Amino acid sequence: MTKLYALVLLLALSLSAGAALQSGPVEYHHGTLTLEGWQVHDDTKSGKRPAVLVVHQWKGLSNYEKKRAEMIAQLGYNVFCVDIYGKGIRPTNPKDASAEAGKYKTNRALLRERVNAGLAVLKRHPLTDPLRVAAIGYCFGGTAAVELARSGADVAGVVSFHGSLDSPSPADGKNIKCRVLALHGADDPFVPQKDLDAFCAELRDAKVDWQLISYGGAVHSFTLREAGDDNSKGAAYNAKADQRSWEAMKSFFAELFGK
Repeated sequence: MTKLYALVLLLALSLSAGAALQSGPVEYHHGTLTLEGWQVHDDTKSGKRPAVLVVHQWKGLSNYEKKRAEMIAQLGYNVFCVDIYGKGIRPTNPKDASAEAGKYKTNRALLRERVNAGLAVLKRHPLTDPLRVAAIGYCFGGTAAVELARSGADVAGVVSFHGSLDSPSPADGKNIKCRVLALHGADDPFVPQKDLDAFCAELRDAKVDWQLISYGGAVHSFTLREAGDDNSKGAAYNAKADQRSWEAMKSFFAELFGK
């Protein structure tokens, strides 16, 4: 166990000691499709609070997103993990995950509808202050978070952790009403420089309030411990980038919500 990981674990345990987290599944619908998200909040706090929507990586809503949701709830937010794929659709291998994610990456309109369906659930929750809502996402979810912004959704900000950062419809940047934070592995082989350049140009041309932070030595999936530590595979965990990106997200939220 690295010293950094031990420090993060100790911090998480100390936070959880003072929090009474309530969590559980939430069924909702997009058209005729049943979806199952996951809601988390700290029950020791009362009243409405800022809220965060969490979008999963390519294997669907998993324990990884639920853990991140708990960490965010411990910071004082109401949190909802959206389900893009549908109840019970949780690919277990890269081939199936790629196929499922591809349905939405090639149909951005559907992806926007699906993530907005989750946003509606979060905004209706009695603990949510609907004027103070943000969204984050990991890998596939990072793409979805940016597409939520491109849909013109009324949120304060979105955060992409190692998302694809492409720009399939540059004109859609004009729909973005919120601030954008992209947290990127500088050595990510799955994000070509041309895509990164197009992403930046889209936001710049649309005069969006945006930030791009690149982490040296980090590749794709740098927040996912299950990705291993072999950068040569293109996706690997990076403890420093994980911690630094988490702190960047927290600072971004403090800027958005004043907390």
